[in-house]
Amino acid sequence: MRLYIIRHGQTEWNSSYRLQGRTDVPLNENGRDLARKTGEGLTRAGVCFDRIYTSPLSRARETAELAAGSNIAKCKAQGTVKTEPRIQEISFGIMEGECVRDENGVLNVDNFINFFNDPDRYVPPAGGESFQELIARTGDFLEELRAEALKMPCEKEQNILISTHGAASRALLANITHCALRDYWSGGVPKNCAVTIVDLADGVWEITEQDRIFYE
Repeated sequence: MRLYIIRHGQTEWNSSYRLQGRTDVPLNENGRDLARKTGEGLTRAGVCFDRIYTSPLSRARETAELAAGSNIAKCKAQGTVKTEPRIQEISFGIMEGECVRDENGVLNVDNFINFFNDPDRYVPPAGGESFQELIARTGDFLEELRAEALKMPCEKEQNILISTHGAASRALLANITHCALRDYWSGGVPKNCAVTIVDLADGVWEITEQDRIFYE
């Protein structure tokens, strides 16, 4: 089984440094363009998807449809496009919609300096979610996929697109690397539509390529 984990395309809240979390912010036109170009790049690379999992949030759903390209009609017809709440973005609770960076993109809210630079010390806002909770639910999803793959005949190996979000995608990788929380953002926040490729080898997830860009 091979996973293609993609972060959604750009939104207006991305470009204005506002916290999105569970708020359902749609892609902007640049985000749609990035997703289409990513789909074209995946097609040129010969990637064909057998299944698609997407976060319930529209920015991830639309990214999945655009990045899947011609595969989307086949997957819809086969019923293999699935909405998966365990891969939706971390919740920022009452802070969603707030801007936490200045006009130059520099973090200027203390707790969110910790969110990116010192995750061990991050305290979720009221109604928000911790890193530990995010890692647990994404790990549960990964384990379910692994268990399913181990029951499959080798000739039925599949390519799976997973359309998710910045923090959620890093949580999936944290479950694979078992990194300390201080290293959660190793490699930085993934760019919009960055794709990480993960293979299941002898029952163990392995990162084959991290944050590959198909649109440049």
